[in-house]
Amino acid sequence: MTDTTRADFAQLRFMLSGVGHYTFHDGRQMETPNVCLLGPTTSSIHFDVDGPLQALGVALLPLGWYALTQLDASDHADSLCDCTTFCSDYSDILGTLREIDNPDDGIELLWNFLRSRFQPVSKAMREFVLAADHWLAGESSPRLETLVEATGLSARQVARLTNRFYGAPPKLLARKYRALRVASIIASTDEDWRDIIGEAFYDQSHFIRELKHFVGATPHQIKNKLSIVPRLTLLRRRLEGRFPHITKIS
Repeated sequence: MTDTTRADFAQLRFMLSGVGHYTFHDGRQMETPNVCLLGPTTSSIHFDVDGPLQALGVALLPLGWYALTQLDASDHADSLCDCTTFCSDYSDILGTLREIDNPDDGIELLWNFLRSRFQPVSKAMREFVLAADHWLAGESSPRLETLVEATGLSARQVARLTNRFYGAPPKLLARKYRALRVASIIASTDEDWRDIIGEAFYDQSHFIRELKHFVGATPHQIKNKLSIVPRLTLLRRRLEGRFPHITKIS
């Protein structure tokens, strides 16, 4: 199996069967470890898997990343690491998951494991991430000045915190979510993409370049030729239930 996945949140994946590797935007190839922590990505990435593939995992939102790892996300952006090197508990839970036949039982076991490892996050951190999420969702082309004003922090402080939680400085983060937002709308509506982009991009060629960088596809491909993995991620805005707004706009 070979496919492309868009720029996204961090991901924690337990490889129950199958092996594979990622190819990042700069050409680096990294083999997927059995318990793979993929940092936040700032471009589309290519992956290859020798199956049959069976994996169980979760997307880690900015606060989830920090609660689980206490690491600066920018140090692990566009890269991956083996969680079994952090703690033997990850190897133990992988072994147990591989022996479970019922997927629902595996999901419950994974959630209980994660809850036991999450560390408290301060009120100040929660408030910043909430403000940053609203910033990314509130404008078609988010401006740094808006986030600085909303938080009362300096531009340097804002950059330090977006790097820590989101894995990227504000301007790159704004570009990423601007492209993802428009791509998800294109994938879920019948509107002409030229009518969707509005004034968020300089021109059509600028938009197409940004889309290819962050999503790995052109507008035409999103409408007509997306494979299953990128299509499902772009359509998650249709999911019902209580999800953070940042997941719905991207």
